[in-house]
Amino acid sequence: MKKTLITTGSTFENQIGYSRAVVQGDWVFVSGTTGYNYETMTISDDIVEQTEQCLLNIKSILEKADASLSDIVRVNYMLPKASEFELCWPILKKYLGDVKPAATMISAGLANDKMKIEIEVTALKK
Repeated sequence: MKKTLITTGSTFENQIGYSRAVVQGDWVFVSGTTGYNYETMTISDDIVEQTEQCLLNIKSILEKADASLSDIVRVNYMLPKASEFELCWPILKKYLGDVKPAATMISAGLANDKMKIEIEVTALKK
């Protein structure tokens, strides 16, 4: 079974040495993705805007893997401040409300203080 690596061109991927996603058969494993706009390498100060950008980034990555948000079966949310998670709910529901993947929220420090949320997903292509 062929393994395919997907990159966004993010400087983090090159500096650290990882792929944004790995496709193995029908499975797509998307690395923790933050609210950076990879085209401009900028990030909003607002957690809600970061959450939306995370999901737009993930959507784009899944499309490169011939998958979609509806293929997501597992999602992990990581936030430095657990108290801010509820602010993200409307955006999460907008993108994943009909998908209803298994989900976990973890409160943990992220690689950069500008990052307010990081999302990783696993998808199973239909």
